[in-house]
Amino acid sequence: MEGLAGLLPFVAMFAVMWFLLIRPAQKRQKATKQMQSDLKRGDHVITIGGIHGTIDAVDDSSVFLKVAEGTTLQFDRQAVGRVTESKAGL
Repeated sequence: MEGLAGLLPFVAMFAVMWFLLIRPAQKRQKATKQMQSDLKRGDHVITIGGIHGTIDAVDDSSVFLKVAEGTTLQFDRQAVGRVTESKAGL
């Protein structure tokens, strides 16, 4: 019983770390993955490199961003950091 009581602080520390660090990180990762799978033509996005553009086309693993008139760049879906404005919101 004394050995079990000695482990109680370690179990409590693990539980606190789980709820303060690991669980929120998993939620953010899930939300980012959902956002990247929901990308569609016309969404205004910012890549993780800081490039602003409008999605011109989407395929299974990449997106094509129109960054200027006549300039389209191809990126992996994972390179999209956030959607700033959705086509549905226009």
